[in-house]
Amino acid sequence: MTSTEQDPQPRSSRRVRGVGVVLIAVYGVLALAATGRSTVQIITGFDQAPIAYSLSALAAVVYILATIALIAPGAVWYRIALVTISFELLFVLVVGTLSVVDAELFPRNTVWSYYGIGYLFVPLVLPIFGLLWLRRQRRVAAAHIQGHTIAADTVSSPVPPTGV
Repeated sequence: MTSTEQDPQPRSSRRVRGVGVVLIAVYGVLALAATGRSTVQIITGFDQAPIAYSLSALAAVVYILATIALIAPGAVWYRIALVTISFELLFVLVVGTLSVVDAELFPRNTVWSYYGIGYLFVPLVLPIFGLLWLRRQRRVAAAHIQGHTIAADTVSSPVPPTGV
C-alpha cells in the first residue's frame, strides 16, 4: 500500500468510540444495579412480590445481554442488540404504564416501575438512545461498505455486514 492509498480500517484498535462508549458504560452500570437489586429482592422477600422481583431479574438479564451485544462485533450481535433494546423499551413502557394505572399489580417497585423513576428515568430514555445509536451504526457501516469516505472516529461496533 502506498502512502497515498487510504487504509479502510480505522487507525485505532478500539471499535467503539464517543457516544458509544458512554452508552455501553451506562448499560453496564444498569446491568450491575439491576442484578444487585434483583438478587437482594429475590433472596430477602420473593414471596412478597414475585412478579415485581421476577421483572427486576428480567431487567438485569436484558441489561447484561444488551451490554454484551453492544460491545461484540458482527451482524448477529447487532441484531441481538436491536432485539434486546427494543424489548427493553417495550417492557419499560408496559410496566411503567401498568404501575401508574394499577399500582396494586406491583406491590414492590421493579427497575421499570413508573418508567424507571428509581433510576432517574434512565431506563426510559436509554433504549431510545440505544436504538438511535444502533441506527446510526447501520448507516455508517452501509456507507463504509459502499466505499464512501468515513472519518475514522465515526466507525464503531457493532457493524453489520452487507445486506443487514
